[in-house]
Amino acid sequence: MSVLTVALVQQAWCGDAARMRERLSAAIAEAAARGAELVCLPELHDGPYFCQGLGVERCDLAAPIPGPATAFYGALAREHRVVIVASLFERRAPGLYHNTAAVLERDGSLAGIYRKMHIPHDPGFEEKFYFAPGDLGFVPIDCSLGRLGVLVCWDQWFPEAARLMALAGAELLIYPTAIGANPEDDPAEQERQRQAWITVQRGHAIANNLPLLAINRCGFEPHPQGQGPGIRFWGASFACGPQGEILAEAGEQPTLLVARLDRQRCEAVRRWWPFLRDRRIDAYGDLLRRWRDPPR
Repeated sequence: MSVLTVALVQQAWCGDAARMRERLSAAIAEAAARGAELVCLPELHDGPYFCQGLGVERCDLAAPIPGPATAFYGALAREHRVVIVASLFERRAPGLYHNTAAVLERDGSLAGIYRKMHIPHDPGFEEKFYFAPGDLGFVPIDCSLGRLGVLVCWDQWFPEAARLMALAGAELLIYPTAIGANPEDDPAEQERQRQAWITVQRGHAIANNLPLLAINRCGFEPHPQGQGPGIRFWGASFACGPQGEILAEAGEQPTLLVARLDRQRCEAVRRWWPFLRDRRIDAYGDLLRRWRDPPR
């Protein structure tokens, strides 16, 4: 398949888990009707972004994989004959949880999972309280549509993650995301952060000569305990090609983006810009260090 039609489901939390799944199910059905073969959902789409604050009771939202959530999205994948990238709160064992992306195959089976490797700990994003770091590495997930380089949110700021996925043969980079602004920041700062988020990911597409999908939440979510300003998820989901060219992009509202990716362009671009050929792997040893102190 030289052209792959993809759909990005940008959604806002509606306040009710059952209604949320109804909305996502409708979006997946619409995506399939519009010719999408791959449908990608935003980070932790089944519920609120609960990581703004601390609360052990929120661990009750987690479920095993395979489990009820993968069964639900697997049934939708089978019904509409699409591959779905879902983002789930995984209960691996009592007291052990991960922020996990699951790829559901067109026949409803579970093609594979990726556990978020980089876990943030910032005001409003207290994820280290809930999630153990991933332990599966940066390994693409093979499915009927090819090799999907699935990463999650905070991973998108780290060029090493995208590069390792590319070196493992990923044909597409996919980032389910929940990112936005502190409403108390001034508008200029909010815009700088939004543009940085877009720019760094377009850079990953360019540096690895791969198309990239970034699927974000949107809408305002208050702090669950009223102890902070909340988060205004800025949406801005987008698809770009292997030179970082924007193929489709969303604004701030719930949106279904559909884009067509020309897979053959990756090979052509890598011939013009042979970054993988010219890498100096003999000189990159210091990348394994946290920091290099200057000589004393």
